[in-house]
Amino acid sequence: MSNLTISLNNELIKSGRDYAKQHNTSLNALIRELLQKKVEDSSINWLEECFLLMDKLNVNSKGKKWKREDLYDV
Repeated sequence: MSNLTISLNNELIKSGRDYAKQHNTSLNALIRELLQKKVEDSSINWLEECFLLMDKLNVNSKGKKWKREDLYDV
Protein backbone atom coordinates (compact mmCIF):
# COMPACT_ATOMS: atom_id res chain seq x y z
CA MET A 1 0.00 0.00 0.00
CA SER A 2 1.35 3.42 -0.96
CA ASN A 3 1.54 6.44 1.30
CA LEU A 4 -0.01 9.79 0.44
CA THR A 5 0.60 13.16 2.07
CA ILE A 6 -2.32 15.60 2.18
CA SER A 7 -2.73 19.00 3.79
CA LEU A 8 -5.70 19.62 6.07
CA ASN A 9 -6.31 22.38 8.56
CA ASN A 10 -5.91 21.51 12.24
CA GLU A 11 -9.60 21.96 13.04
CA LEU A 12 -10.62 19.47 10.34
CA ILE A 13 -8.03 16.96 11.54
CA LYS A 14 -9.29 17.25 15.14
CA SER A 15 -12.92 16.88 14.05
CA GLY A 16 -11.99 13.93 11.85
CA ARG A 17 -10.13 12.19 14.66
CA ASP A 18 -13.05 12.74 17.05
CA TYR A 19 -15.50 11.35 14.49
CA ALA A 20 -13.26 8.37 13.76
CA LYS A 21 -12.87 7.63 17.47
CA GLN A 22 -16.65 7.71 17.99
CA HIS A 23 -16.98 5.20 15.16
CA ASN A 24 -14.17 2.93 16.39
CA THR A 25 -11.86 3.56 13.47
CA SER A 26 -8.80 5.64 12.67
CA LEU A 27 -8.67 8.87 10.72
CA ASN A 28 -6.60 7.08 8.11
CA ALA A 29 -9.22 4.33 7.70
CA LEU A 30 -12.02 6.91 7.60
CA ILE A 31 -10.35 8.89 4.82
CA ARG A 32 -9.62 5.68 2.90
CA GLU A 33 -13.25 4.55 3.19
CA LEU A 34 -14.67 7.92 2.14
CA LEU A 35 -12.33 8.19 -0.83
CA GLN A 36 -13.09 4.65 -1.91
CA LYS A 37 -16.84 5.31 -1.78
CA LYS A 38 -16.40 8.40 -3.94
CA VAL A 39 -14.24 6.87 -6.64
CA GLU A 40 -15.10 3.20 -6.82
CA ASP A 41 -17.06 2.02 -9.81
CA SER A 42 -20.14 0.49 -8.24
CA SER A 43 -22.44 -1.87 -10.09
CA ILE A 44 -25.37 -0.67 -7.97
CA ASN A 45 -27.06 2.40 -9.40
CA TRP A 46 -28.32 5.14 -7.08
CA LEU A 47 -31.96 4.00 -7.21
CA GLU A 48 -31.07 0.44 -6.19
CA GLU A 49 -28.95 1.85 -3.37
CA CYS A 50 -31.91 3.95 -2.20
CA PHE A 51 -34.13 0.87 -2.07
CA LEU A 52 -31.46 -1.04 -0.14
CA LEU A 53 -31.24 1.78 2.39
CA MET A 54 -35.04 1.93 2.72
CA ASP A 55 -35.14 -1.82 3.32
CA LYS A 56 -32.67 -1.42 6.18
CA LEU A 57 -35.02 1.00 7.97
CA ASN A 58 -37.52 -1.78 8.77
CA VAL A 59 -40.54 0.54 8.57
CA ASN A 60 -44.02 -0.60 7.72
CA SER A 61 -46.86 1.29 6.02
CA LYS A 62 -49.27 -0.99 7.89
CA GLY A 63 -51.07 -1.70 4.63
CA LYS A 64 -51.86 1.95 3.82
CA LYS A 65 -51.80 2.62 0.10
CA TRP A 66 -51.64 6.03 -1.53
CA LYS A 67 -52.83 7.31 -4.85
CA ARG A 68 -50.54 9.64 -6.73
CA GLU A 69 -52.89 12.61 -6.17
CA ASP A 70 -52.91 11.93 -2.41
CA LEU A 71 -49.20 12.73 -2.26
CA TYR A 72 -49.66 16.29 -3.52
CA ASP A 73 -51.55 19.26 -2.12
CA VAL A 74 -54.24 19.93 -4.69
